[in-house]
Amino acid sequence: MKVVLQNLTKIFPSRNKKANEEVIAVNDFTFEIPDGKLIGLLGPSGCGKSTTLYMISGLQKPTGGRIFFGDDDVTELSPENRGIGLVFQNYALYPHMTVKQNILFPLQNLKGADKMDKDVMLERAYQAAKLVQIDELMDRKPSELSGGQQQRVAIARALVKMPKVLLLDEPLSNLDARLRLQTREEIRRIQKETGITTIFVTHDQEEAMSISDMIVVMKLGVLQQIGKPQEVYDDPANLFVAKFLGTPPINVFAGEVKGGKLYLGEDAVLDVPGVDDRKVTVGIRPEGFVPAENGAMVCNLSNVEVMGRDVSVVSTHPASLNPQIRSIVDADNKIADAATVRFALKPHKVFLFDAETEERIRF
Repeated sequence: MKVVLQNLTKIFPSRNKKANEEVIAVNDFTFEIPDGKLIGLLGPSGCGKSTTLYMISGLQKPTGGRIFFGDDDVTELSPENRGIGLVFQNYALYPHMTVKQNILFPLQNLKGADKMDKDVMLERAYQAAKLVQIDELMDRKPSELSGGQQQRVAIARALVKMPKVLLLDEPLSNLDARLRLQTREEIRRIQKETGITTIFVTHDQEEAMSISDMIVVMKLGVLQQIGKPQEVYDDPANLFVAKFLGTPPINVFAGEVKGGKLYLGEDAVLDVPGVDDRKVTVGIRPEGFVPAENGAMVCNLSNVEVMGRDVSVVSTHPASLNPQIRSIVDADNKIADAATVRFALKPHKVFLFDAETEERIRF
């Protein structure tokens, strides 16, 4: 099911009646979610991603704009009539019910032409449980399950109605590191097997990039960039996107372009043809540094961390806007035990941004 958001806006009234300052949670959001894809809504806390999800689900009504499922305008439809499955961050399971009863609950509430007989409901419940690999736990109660198992029950309950759209609101945030990895792989497997259009909300860029067909990066209710995860990482539209994606994060410097060359401090470190002379903010990915005896960029060496196949070189530079620079280089590179380290830069891993607007400057 294709989902189309047209100029979607959500404004909350001010809590301070005297100030009367409205809060714009989502601002003129327009986006088409292709049929059968898994989309990651990504951004820091307070960026409007969960509010967007709740408007798609019908739990919150937009202040402006329209929502379409396929060709149908569902903006005014109630949640139960939209054909959505919703999984919350805190699982929201009924503690007094067994796993089977929790999964059956949405089917038991169907009325009219959608009402099912008991055998069909049971078959559907077991199919959903088997899909998320909890079919052997049907007689247990939520308190007898691990966090990962409870999350699977919540997903099965959302899937049992065979929804047109599956909505996941930070479904992994309550799990430990190992379970997060395992469960996100399961979510991807389930989405591929079912082919259900899925929208996955997270503040964790690694989660979003690892399982999404496309990511949507948001900041303060405004859409920043849409694209395939690797494309957004390799070609950020602005400084916010560049800084938000990547582990370790991008290294940021104050720089200047003079005569077609990029200067960091006193050193010309890269040719940037076609860029006017100006002050710039420079982002260099950790993997963009190449140790070189005659490298143009000279950094003060702080530490070398051996990580097996890679080495993390920690250094400083007068033009750096971060306390430390972290460069990830191949372990085959032998870093000399010296006061300084020299780097050449990979041009496609260096990004220039306007010093004031933070928009990308291409070269």
